[in-house]
Amino acid sequence: MSSEHLFAGIGVADLAASREFYERLLGRPPDLVPNDREAAWQLHAGAWIVLIAGEERLGPTQHTLLVRDLDRFLVEVSARGVETGPAEPVGEGMRQSIVVDPDGNRLKVAAPAADA
Repeated sequence: MSSEHLFAGIGVADLAASREFYERLLGRPPDLVPNDREAAWQLHAGAWIVLIAGEERLGPTQHTLLVRDLDRFLVEVSARGVETGPAEPVGEGMRQSIVVDPDGNRLKVAAPAADA
């Protein structure tokens, strides 16, 4: 099987509230709004986060986002009003923090530890 894109779907109850949260988290409006129930951000070529509104889609999700500099990411999103968990070591040579959206979906953000 060959694939070029991954759309990581996140079920949300209130698209407007969740869209505002993810705009602050990602620092920009969505790249694609295909209809009144979805909003999508392209993270890089082939990787997307997609909000999908509707009660039938609700349920906790957890995705992991790898960044180059976890401390910088946490400072930037905190400045935009997004609450983050503490940066903690995980595995060998990695650190992570957890961000929780208005629907309780968890986004684990991780990066190599500075001394790794």
